[in-house]
Amino acid sequence: MDSQHDSARVSRPPESARSQTTLRVNGKPHTLTVDHRRVLLDLLREDLELAGAKKGCDHGQCGACTVLVDGRRVNSCLLFAVALDGCEITTVEGLAGDGEELHPLQRAFLDRDAFQCGYCTPGQICSAVGALAEAEAGHPSHVTDPATPSGEPVALGRDEIRERLSGNLCRCGAYPRIADAIEDVIP
Repeated sequence: MDSQHDSARVSRPPESARSQTTLRVNGKPHTLTVDHRRVLLDLLREDLELAGAKKGCDHGQCGACTVLVDGRRVNSCLLFAVALDGCEITTVEGLAGDGEELHPLQRAFLDRDAFQCGYCTPGQICSAVGALAEAEAGHPSHVTDPATPSGEPVALGRDEIRERLSGNLCRCGAYPRIADAIEDVIP
């Protein structure tokens, strides 16, 4: 067998290494037969053509691939898609819903010019949506005052915002404007 046939066999896994998986992405169900090794980021970008989440480091260290899974922020480059069968996935493309109005955080990022190259922006915005929900639900961060009552919403000052978004890197250094944009949408 020549090398061309060998590579074709390697790239397509046997049926036993693939499973039918249903994900609800941005409110719409998608049922796909997925290679067990395929990560969510690749499925979103290549199979569903949702290019908002970016492949930055491919090791879960930069946050460019951040999306929401069942409302919680995750690094999509680290999650096997088949493990998310039945989950609700929200990407930056789905934050505004079906309407033409931007999500308040998307609008705030534009108003505050909270991006330069824009590469990290989708991950920053999804992470901020998740961070706001976590604080509202009373989940503490490393810098949360220990006197904060358990389960009560956590006040989001500048230190809380910085800590909660510390897993999202910006090569351009737009951090002050990112924090400004998030402060703009805090209820």
